Amino acid sequence: EEMGSEGENVQQSSRIVASWLIGGLVIGVSLLGFRFAVPKNKKKKRPVRVYMDGCFDMMHYGHCNALRQARALGDQLVVGVVSDAEITANKGPPVTPLNERMIMVSAVKWVDEVIPDAPYAITEDFMRKLFDEYNIDYIIHGDDPCILPDGTDAYALAKKVGRYKQIKRTEGVSSTDIVGRMLLCVRERSTTDSHNHSSLQRQFSHGHSHKSEDGGSGSGTRISHFLPTSRRIVQFSNGKGPGPDARIIYIDGAFDLFHAGHVEILRLARGLGDFLLVGIHTDQTVSANRGAHRPIMNLHERSLSVLACQYADEVIIGAPLEVSKDMITTFNISLVVHGTVAEDNDFQKEKQNPYAVPISLGIFKLLESPLDITTSTIIRRIVSNHEAYQKRNEKKAESERSFVSGETCAGSPGPKRLNPVRLVH
Repeated sequence: EEMGSEGENVQQSSRIVASWLIGGLVIGVSLLGFRFAVPKNKKKKRPVRVYMDGCFDMMHYGHCNALRQARALGDQLVVGVVSDAEITANKGPPVTPLNERMIMVSAVKWVDEVIPDAPYAITEDFMRKLFDEYNIDYIIHGDDPCILPDGTDAYALAKKVGRYKQIKRTEGVSSTDIVGRMLLCVRERSTTDSHNHSSLQRQFSHGHSHKSEDGGSGSGTRISHFLPTSRRIVQFSNGKGPGPDARIIYIDGAFDLFHAGHVEILRLARGLGDFLLVGIHTDQTVSANRGAHRPIMNLHERSLSVLACQYADEVIIGAPLEVSKDMITTFNISLVVHGTVAEDNDFQKEKQNPYAVPISLGIFKLLESPLDITTSTIIRRIVSNHEAYQKRNEKKAESERSFVSGETCAGSPGPKRLNPVRLVH
């Protein structure tokens, strides 16, 4: 009997163990099946894609801030860059050609995709293409009206179908004001030229008078209306420092009127290491080296333009001209670079070479600049084409007058004014 009951106990124990094993196996298989089944059953959420277009002529931090705001309204930002022909037909010749404008827009860190040769007006066909081919969910524009030559709202169709979203204009900056600053810095002393340039300056500045640093005589550098805040700097910053073993590359300069040449040299510099630190010289340093009317953009404006570029990891706001041993140690700089195309490339001939320390340490490299463009190049384009820009501004003023006498865009609040570069500044 004892042996019988013992046998039964063994059998019972075996059955329990077998049940546990089978149960465990079933649960394991179920969990495994569940793990792989979930993604199939659960639909993957498609990213929200938003579209913004513009001329992006003489691109500045106001444009970049508009792109930052647009990107915040979705997961991916697609940007349409208007063709040279379309800008010329609607407003007059652009200062920067399409290839340079494409380099600028593509380098902005909030831009995911770029469409070249975008139309100036969003037609029904192009809007359908945006929705069907580019999977765009919303079309974005600023809170000031964009009026076509025929007096209609350029975004009326997008508003009609409920696929339009609006962002705020960046305070304190416009392309017209920047052109006014440029003309101040190249104004000739002769009566005739002085008259032409000051006349053009007034047109580009909407006739507003601006204070000058030298007490208002008109010969000093124009004071910007931009008021930098720590919040804006944080919005533009990456917020990440270099890793412990990062190879840190340093490049410095004025970076005035941030242009395609600047973007390309930063791209090359960034490719030499893991982290690119960009030194932005003070307004006083730039004035001392390039003349009383420079820089055209002030230190904080220039810093934001560089920070918006995807190749710049960090900036020193007000970097010294001389790269010292202390600076190299403090920022753990591995290599100091400088482009071959620059307005102050005589540093090697000077007694006080600002790069003497990195050269002596064997950590200095001269980079071949991909583009032969400087800030002076952009200024020369404005001056040499001043008649074309004069006509362009007269055309804009005419549209503005007809717009004021007519109706405002549907849903466009605030003052009736025409956006000079068809994008929020």
